[in-house]
Amino acid sequence: MHTAAISPREGVSPRSARLRGQSIIEYVLIIALIGLVIVFAGPGVAGAIRNQFNQVTNTVDSGTDGGNFMSAEEKAYQEAMKTVVNKDAKDWTLEEQKAAATDIAKNGTSSAVYAKAMAAMEAGTKFSAKLTNGKTLEYRIVGINHDDLADGSGKAGLTFEATNSALGYQKMNATNTNAGGWEKSELRGRLNTGDLWSLLPSELQSKVKAVTKMTDNQGGGKAGTPTATTDKVFLLSATEVWGDMQSDGTQYEYYKSNGVTTSNYSGASSSYYHWTRSVSSLGSAYFRYVGYSGDWSSYYASGTYYVFPAFSF
Repeated sequence: MHTAAISPREGVSPRSARLRGQSIIEYVLIIALIGLVIVFAGPGVAGAIRNQFNQVTNTVDSGTDGGNFMSAEEKAYQEAMKTVVNKDAKDWTLEEQKAAATDIAKNGTSSAVYAKAMAAMEAGTKFSAKLTNGKTLEYRIVGINHDDLADGSGKAGLTFEATNSALGYQKMNATNTNAGGWEKSELRGRLNTGDLWSLLPSELQSKVKAVTKMTDNQGGGKAGTPTATTDKVFLLSATEVWGDMQSDGTQYEYYKSNGVTTSNYSGASSSYYHWTRSVSSLGSAYFRYVGYSGDWSSYYASGTYYVFPAFSF
């Protein structure tokens, strides 16, 4: 495991990196051109050109303008990483959680914070965020480099799942149907753009990365081929909790490390019944849920269970 500082390219913008990477031939040609101008343009113009060339050279050599070309997100990442490697994961701020996720996505197991994130996940370390309704959402790491970013740029470094009842009892649908599965469910719409999304504080919303989720979105009492949805906030599937149950994605590292299966499920226990996004094979009216003891069962889509939202940075 690397315990050294972050990236060797810290504070280097793409533009300044390109300048420093210019070939010797290009510099020779520039100097030769300046020499010709000096010969034919006279001392006044030549002096001005020399001054401009010196300013460019100093900028290239020092790289001091690198930060000017970094996005706000990149700057926040660099600043947070200055402290995140020295903190216990349990003390990471929201900004530092995001920075840790970014670094893990970039560097994988070589990230300076990979081992800390893994230890925090295995210990069930909880973080918290204040919702816009004044309630506190508690959440933990359940996945590391697990979810595919919807834009195709790679993996989300960290995926989190809520562990308390801050989002309250909710229905999957207003009527008893699972037709269209998670993709067409009313709860999905509310979590991604509706009233439940608006409960998340803006500083959390701005950090969430849209990911691709695979789910049996047919419903109607028939097994269908899993299809993809793009989600900022989602519920875990039955497979993501208990393993290869109905091919709705792959089991998250947190549940795998706790040995959770359909016959050994105490590692998925909690104080609340809560929905998964998976339809039930029992019929056209049911979705699966996680019971108190971590077991699985099914309930009517118009019934109410707690919602444990998941999201990725």
